[in-house]
Amino acid sequence: MFNNLGNAKITVISKLALFVIPGFLALSTTLISCTSTVSNTDTGITKAKPVEAKTITFKTKILRIGYQSSGDLVRVRGVLEKRLQPLGLKVEWSQFAQGPQLMEAMNVGKIDIGSVGETPPIFAQAAGARIIYLAGRRLGPNSGKGSAIAVPKGSPIKTLAQIKGQKVVFQKGSASHYFIIKALEEVNLKYSDIKVLSMPNVEARGAFIQGTIPVWVTGDPHLALVEKLYGARVLRDATNIGTPGGYYIGTREFTKENPELVRIILEEIDKNGQWAEANRKEVAKLIAPVLKIDLPIQEVISSRANYRLRGITPKLIQSQQSVADLFYKEKILPKKIDIKEALLTPQEYAAITPETLISEK
Repeated sequence: MFNNLGNAKITVISKLALFVIPGFLALSTTLISCTSTVSNTDTGITKAKPVEAKTITFKTKILRIGYQSSGDLVRVRGVLEKRLQPLGLKVEWSQFAQGPQLMEAMNVGKIDIGSVGETPPIFAQAAGARIIYLAGRRLGPNSGKGSAIAVPKGSPIKTLAQIKGQKVVFQKGSASHYFIIKALEEVNLKYSDIKVLSMPNVEARGAFIQGTIPVWVTGDPHLALVEKLYGARVLRDATNIGTPGGYYIGTREFTKENPELVRIILEEIDKNGQWAEANRKEVAKLIAPVLKIDLPIQEVISSRANYRLRGITPKLIQSQQSVADLFYKEKILPKKIDIKEALLTPQEYAAITPETLISEK
């Protein structure tokens, strides 16, 4: 804003420059403005007012991002490519069966960023992974409806309490792992009261359809498919299960070296989420052919999905710590972990978090 000013002229030139730093190639985006002409109508004096130049340095030329077999709307719409390619960055996508496999890939340096549920980063941190919580997924009125404890159509099991002693299939270390523990508490059962078999959703679905899995803890798109096509019955969905929800996770090195890039990534993901929640039928039309799912089923999946992001807050981290503490209490984690060790400083979060994420308390 200018007060008591005449015509103000600002010239901005944007340019890209590549330069070499030992060990890596850095990409610098520089916004340059030499002067702006400011006229004071009271004195008649015209002054040249300097405008601060801003330099953004990306210490990478490739963004490696992981997604799960359930699909990723950000990838399908190409929003990151549209924003980053003009800046000289390439986006590489890698698909994983579920969150634990994605976190393992991050731990060994194959990807920089990925989206998972609340549980995988806890197990990754316990294994010594150098990860950072970047942003959380916003919860909504349909949160939890896309995950469930399900049984085949003809199963004699009618209530959740009846799964005692049964073989229960889910991917250990995934969001389903936390879900089943919390659900068992509601019916006064212990984790030791069930027979756990760990299996990724992509493998378990066929076995469930064939009737060899008596109880399956799963989520969309697999849940919607077995519900609509094979009459699977839901014993309990994850509504009001008390989860902090999913997260975008990044490696510590990538995040600390590229704060401006992380901010751009989160901004584009959240903008994409805002569009998705206002256009759920369009989302279904885009995702259905990618996952090879009938459109009516994908519309159900899209209707109960959450797409927006939220910033990392003390309240959210306290909730995530309670999840980690539960796994330790159940002797599933070998040691107690401190979620704060996987966080940035408040100043660093301010640098990577877009305003649209900060707004949620």
